[in-house]
Amino acid sequence: MRSKAALNAAISAGRSPVLLINTRARRGRALAEAAPRLLASHGLVVRRVICVDQPSRLGEAMIEALALDPDLLVVGGGDGTVSSVVAHLAHRDVALGVLPLGTTNNLARSLGIPLGLGAATATLAYGKVADVDLGRAGDRLFANMVSIGVSVKVAGQVPHRLKRVLGRAAYPLTALRALPDHRPFRARITAQGTTQEFWTHQLNIANGGFHAGRLLARDAGIDDRLLVAYRLGTASRAHLIGSMLRHAVTGPRRRLADDAFLAVGELTVETDPVLALDVDGEVVDTTPVTISVVPNALRVVVPQDFIDT
Repeated sequence: MRSKAALNAAISAGRSPVLLINTRARRGRALAEAAPRLLASHGLVVRRVICVDQPSRLGEAMIEALALDPDLLVVGGGDGTVSSVVAHLAHRDVALGVLPLGTTNNLARSLGIPLGLGAATATLAYGKVADVDLGRAGDRLFANMVSIGVSVKVAGQVPHRLKRVLGRAAYPLTALRALPDHRPFRARITAQGTTQEFWTHQLNIANGGFHAGRLLARDAGIDDRLLVAYRLGTASRAHLIGSMLRHAVTGPRRRLADDAFLAVGELTVETDPVLALDVDGEVVDTTPVTISVVPNALRVVVPQDFIDT
């Protein structure tokens, strides 16, 4: 595998990426034609545009894209789209370029990629190649987060049209509708030889620094070899709502050393009852599950000021 510097040089010399775009993403359809034009304005002439309008086609589209042997594969979509392709790109000699077209764009935020399409395409042209961490939940790689609890119900209920209209506000609104019928669960987390047990409605294990488009903690990141586990509230529904608000408001001021977080490289989660896992927006598998960091698993183009460890 080439060094990051060699891959960066190859991207700069070839300047002919492959573009895969999810036209069902919040801004995908409107920007499907604009993205190649903006990339070309920075000297990145797209070799092939592959449009996907159904999640079931992403695997097939990735096979088509990687068959072209690109140095840079640009993916336009939301967190679900980008997260669906990371397993195909992990430990490969190709860089991922992210065009954030979704609702929350947590991965783009964690990477420091601007959310505006013009600035994001400029980053692809003038940024650098970094290698960042992924997470592994059981046998499944993920980029952003594993969630257990009410979010699993929300993932299946949030209307696509509502996301297009309200953006990230669609998620808490859908959660409030689902909460009255949701029952709390007992969670047990084992890490570094110790076990924590508690009741809650929601448990999250994050790889990156953002959740719902908001910063988790000021020192949380996607390249720190750490997972960040935290619950939202207790068995009380009112406490869950209050905890969600506190996380949204205080994230930029808190640190991972705060009691609200458990920051480790690996942990095992058990629940009573057994519950489904929401892995980067896709409901797969169930508890118990072991979740771990996979260091430097993904190569991605980031801004020049991104700190690559």
